[in-house]
Amino acid sequence: MTERLLIGSGNPGKQREYRELLAGLDLDLVVPADLVPVPSEPEETGATFAANASHKARAYAAVSRLRTVADDSGLEVDALRGAPGLRSRRFFGEEATPAERNAKLLALLEGVEARGARFVCVVALASPDGHVELFDGEVRGEIALAPKGEHGFGYDPLFVIAGDGRTMAELPAEEKHRISHRGLAVAKLRVHLGGKPR
Repeated sequence: MTERLLIGSGNPGKQREYRELLAGLDLDLVVPADLVPVPSEPEETGATFAANASHKARAYAAVSRLRTVADDSGLEVDALRGAPGLRSRRFFGEEATPAERNAKLLALLEGVEARGARFVCVVALASPDGHVELFDGEVRGEIALAPKGEHGFGYDPLFVIAGDGRTMAELPAEEKHRISHRGLAVAKLRVHLGGKPR
């Protein structure tokens, strides 16, 4: 029997990536907007990526009574002592668009030569009884001098992958999924769910 699995995120970019990353498994993937009533997105109040991912997955699983996958991910820039980090989406203001966030990050790094950074992702799989399994991934790189690429979302146009020279936003989806922080974490989740790595 096909299991319904909730993707615990209202972010269309994340939802799309999860559908691609979990393709081929015997799962009926649903999102919060598919539920009645539509649950509100849990607040990220934890002190770590793992805590936030676990909280979101547990909250959605408790409301939906479905196993739920949720993650917390972020960009950590060495020159900014790990910022924007846990607050990557909100660091430059709740209402800032992705383009505005990227522009503000570039402004903060103006004149900075050492631009090392990493993308981090922790994926949580929660059962309605509150049990959680965690899967993590990270990728090193540096911050570009200007945005490049049309794919991806968030800070992808600024993140140059170590040893590659392209930004995350320049990669086709299939290639991005093999090397991205979320792709690496979800590859571990796929195996846990009985699938083969992509």
